[in-house]
Amino acid sequence: MHNMSNKLTQVKSRIQQAAKSANRNPDDITLLAVSKKQSVEKVRELILQGQQDFGENYLQEAIEKIETLNDQQVRWHFIGPIQSNKTRSIATHFDWVHSVDRLKVAQRLNDQRPEHLPPLKICIQVNIDGEDTKSGVNPSEVATLCREIAKLDKIEMHGLMCIPAKEGTDAFTRMQALFKAVGDEISLHHWDTLSMGMSADLEEAIDAGSTIVRVGTALFGERKV
Repeated sequence: MHNMSNKLTQVKSRIQQAAKSANRNPDDITLLAVSKKQSVEKVRELILQGQQDFGENYLQEAIEKIETLNDQQVRWHFIGPIQSNKTRSIATHFDWVHSVDRLKVAQRLNDQRPEHLPPLKICIQVNIDGEDTKSGVNPSEVATLCREIAKLDKIEMHGLMCIPAKEGTDAFTRMQALFKAVGDEISLHHWDTLSMGMSADLEEAIDAGSTIVRVGTALFGERKV
C-alpha cells in the first residue's frame, strides 16, 4: 500500500509540473483515479491518501464499490459506454458522467435522476478522431447536441471528453478548439470541463487545457484483463 502512496505522489507531481509548464494553476486540474478492475481495498487506500474522485467503466462492479464505500467522501464518475437499460442505476449512483453521446441517453439520465440528489454533472463524449471502434459524437454535431441537452433540468452539462487515437495526433488541440467554439456559440452556465489525458499523455493534455485527467495505470499498475 505504501507503493500506492508513492504512485499517487508521483502522478500529482507530474500534474503540477505540467501545469507549471503550461502556465496554469494545478488546482484547476482534477486527478480522476480510474479504478475499474481494482479492489475496494486499493480504492480505500487512495481515499485515505486524500484522493476523492474515482472513475468506473463497469456498472455492476462500480455499484458494489460505491455501496461498500458509502461512508467515505468520494465523487464517483461513470466513464464507460452507456446502455439505455443502465441509465437508471447510473443516474442514481454517480456524481459525474463523462460518456454521454446521444440525446436519448441524456434524457433518460435526466428523467431518472432522483429528486433528492443535485443535478448530474455530465460531459459529452466526442469521437475526435472518427474511429469506428469508439463511441462519441462527431465534432460537427456537438453544438447541436449541447443545445438540446441544455434544456434538461436535472443535468448540468460541464464540457467535453475524448479518448483519442493511440497513434500521435493533434486530438487534444482540436478538442481544446472545439470546447472553446461550443462555449462561444452557446451560452452554457457550467461550461468548464475538458476531460482528456491518461497515464501516458496527461502532460500533453494539460498543455491543451485539460481540466480532468483520467489516470489508472500510473496509480494502480497494470490492471487484470
